[in-house]
Amino acid sequence: MTFFNIVYITLLTAVLTLVANLVGYKNGIVDSIPGMLILIAICLLGVLMARFMPGKLPSVAYIVIIGCVITYPDFPGAKIMNAYIAKVNFLALTTPILAYAGIGIGKDMDAFLKSGWRIIIVACVVFFGTFVGSAIIAEVVLRMMGQI
Repeated sequence: MTFFNIVYITLLTAVLTLVANLVGYKNGIVDSIPGMLILIAICLLGVLMARFMPGKLPSVAYIVIIGCVITYPDFPGAKIMNAYIAKVNFLALTTPILAYAGIGIGKDMDAFLKSGWRIIIVACVVFFGTFVGSAIIAEVVLRMMGQI
């Protein structure tokens, strides 16, 4: 995928996220733009680093590292960046990404069908395990906090 395509998809995702952020979470688009620009910069810098840095780390690894470093409380300007990024709701951010994932799976339906019935069992076990694991973690944390 060319860098131009990555920029296009990132910007499209940003616009959809801003709309979802407004509709679903009542965060104004103008208020959310600075945080979204920071997130876009982190993503694009991570993609560039994956292309030009030695080694075979995926861009996601660089994006996570950059995000962790610049939002670390002792990093200069972290409080300001965190305040801007906090105006972009996480679930609003995941909505367009999950839509792209669904479209991607839909495009490769032939490959999905060739995987056979075993993939359905594996998916169900993964979904069940994730749900039960999340419920157990939530139960433990809520009990430790005295909420339940």
